[in-house]
Amino acid sequence: QVQLVESGGGLVQPGGSLNLSCVGSGKIFSINGMAWYRQAPGNQRELVAHITSGHSTNYADSVKGRFTISRDDAKKTVYLQMDSLKPEDTAVYYCNFAVYDIGWQYGVYWGQGTQVTVSS
Repeated sequence: QVQLVESGGGLVQPGGSLNLSCVGSGKIFSINGMAWYRQAPGNQRELVAHITSGHSTNYADSVKGRFTISRDDAKKTVYLQMDSLKPEDTAVYYCNFAVYDIGWQYGVYWGQGTQVTVSS
């Protein structure tokens, strides 16, 4: 089994910053892509940012220049630094890992989500 646990969400004023973390645990052998998604009420879940095992990144147009994704494979952790936050960034944020476990089985895993609210 593989578990992902997010942290770092909360309430922040417009223009503020938050740094989300997601730690993987369990029978992980290697991690390919890592990503952050978000889902606002009434909306579909959307990709926010993705980072490959080679540290190539891509971002949703709505967050380019404001959000930065990074990873620490030794810690099995992905981060999302969010700056210049806007009210429209309000959502539940989910991390996502593409993993080979110790049995060399491939799977995609999700965290439980962390709430980010941007409001004055």
